[in-house]
Amino acid sequence: MKFDVLTLFPEMFDILNQSIIGKAIEKNLIDVHLINIRDFSKDKHKKVDDTPYGGGAGMVMKPDVVYDAYQSVKDEKAKVIYMSPQGKTLNQKMVEELSKENHLIILCGHYEGIDQRVLDKIVDEEISIGDYVLTGGEIPAMVLIDSVSRYVEGVLKEDSIKEESFSNGLLEYPQYTRPEVFEGMKVPEVLLSGHHENIEKWRKEKSLEMTKKKRPDIL
Repeated sequence: MKFDVLTLFPEMFDILNQSIIGKAIEKNLIDVHLINIRDFSKDKHKKVDDTPYGGGAGMVMKPDVVYDAYQSVKDEKAKVIYMSPQGKTLNQKMVEELSKENHLIILCGHYEGIDQRVLDKIVDEEISIGDYVLTGGEIPAMVLIDSVSRYVEGVLKEDSIKEESFSNGLLEYPQYTRPEVFEGMKVPEVLLSGHHENIEKWRKEKSLEMTKKKRPDIL
């Protein structure tokens, strides 16, 4: 799967070279291509923003610079996503649907945002990671890449994503590992029993219990 990221701060994405996503990049299961929007500025100082028409605080990213950056990776089959607090809030269903795409172009805004005209021209969907505002779209873009990449074939073992939180409409059951006793607290006996049917039943019950307690809104 290919991700083209249009950003003013490509160096922020170095963290994607770590852990599971980094291994997926090494194995060519996913390809993260970073496009520096500033490279397309026609200004000798590489300026990419200007004051907003109508007045107001802050600066707005110029439409021509963003459009030229997009044109450098344009693909009619690609889905163009703008990371924006005004977008639909990212959830597991959206992640799984996006993982079926072959090519995502992700646009990261900054300052007071991007000129609406270029958004209207190139963006297919706006996505938010929550009802709050960040300084730019880079962190949300990394969240999107990480969450979507986990569902690309070969990145994780199939069992790893089959029973995790939200995959079946519930939160995941509690997990335990060695030592068997920690600070006087024992691992639940059923998990030591080796009785797979009882373990499965316990996990389903705990999954429902955790969801009722922590996220009753998704039931």
